[in-house]
Amino acid sequence: MDITEQIDSADRLSVADARRLFPNAVDAPHLNVAARGTLAEPTVAAMDALVRGHQDGTALKEDWAVLGERLRGRFARLIGARPAEVAFTKNTAEGINIVAASFPWQPGDNVVVCPEVEHPNNIYAWLNLKRRGVEVRTVEARNHAIDADAVVRAMDGRTRVVTAALVSFTPGFRAPVATLAEACRKRGAMLAVDAVQCCGVLKVDVDAMGIDALATATSKGLLGLYGHGFLFVRQSWIDRLEPVYLARFSVDQGAAHESEMGSLDYKLLPDARRFEVGHYDWPGVAAADASLDILLRVGAETIERHALRLADRLRDGLEQSGFTVSRAPENSLRTHIVTAGRMDGGAYETTDPRLNAVARRLGDAGVRFSIRRGLLRLATHVYNDDGDIDQVLALARGN
Repeated sequence: MDITEQIDSADRLSVADARRLFPNAVDAPHLNVAARGTLAEPTVAAMDALVRGHQDGTALKEDWAVLGERLRGRFARLIGARPAEVAFTKNTAEGINIVAASFPWQPGDNVVVCPEVEHPNNIYAWLNLKRRGVEVRTVEARNHAIDADAVVRAMDGRTRVVTAALVSFTPGFRAPVATLAEACRKRGAMLAVDAVQCCGVLKVDVDAMGIDALATATSKGLLGLYGHGFLFVRQSWIDRLEPVYLARFSVDQGAAHESEMGSLDYKLLPDARRFEVGHYDWPGVAAADASLDILLRVGAETIERHALRLADRLRDGLEQSGFTVSRAPENSLRTHIVTAGRMDGGAYETTDPRLNAVARRLGDAGVRFSIRRGLLRLATHVYNDDGDIDQVLALARGN
């Protein structure tokens, strides 16, 4: 069945059926998708088949090309885009840098960002533009969330890009994307987002959200490997971005073989493939193709509803046990990421001795979690269930 068609009900996967595909998550609570997802058995099998084919010489590059275009279509469908608007990258940072470096900046232009809620990868790419005369305007967060009014006040007629994480990696709040998108539309600016903390877990619709560029990776909610990612660029922006790097696959040479040079008077591809350089990480492509098949068969809305319900239970339970839990300024900005503690520490321990004791108990019990900026961080996905939440809350209480 073509992946652009609606999935027939017979091909659907329930949350319970999907969970059984993740043996590691069934063996022990995996609540660390904000750092790294776990792999499903079909994902491992897909990688193994590709590598074995390479090993025994039966692999054909033509088959890999079909696989790649199928994955491109699957990701486009997941975010409500067109396949022609999707490029393959190696990670989120590369996607962000492609947009930043390819943009037609002029001295005096500016980009607006809120550093407090961003991962460093969505800061350095823009700071690097200062050498090209671009002003990086920073705004302060409000209650550890993006202050949409502050972002709008920072914009003017020379604002070319507003950038934000759709979901912050810590403390895990959604961005007020509707307000940001509206402000960008009024000024003709691009809204460029880091979506690595939500793609695959929360429903993303680039058209409905007004997103112009989106970068993500497959290692978290998309349940693939490190080393593969996606870049979405809206078609109306593609022709305005000039790739910094250029390779054979970036250029329109018709049906000519990839090894043929063709004319020196080259023409860029009219779609997002112009941003791609050389062959892809094919094991990563195989992994992502299998994992996205699972995600699409369960459905984005179903996964989001399931993950949010579990996160709400976890958040409420920790709070009832006396822990300080991060709460989004508005309920609509909450996510599958649950953080507890004070945002004043590092990535290895919190400043709260009681919370550090909980972290030790979680680790001893095999629970997967992380600590970021002094916050204990847990995050839910399709492979989690109520039993995981029960176990974590019992450990938090010291039971």
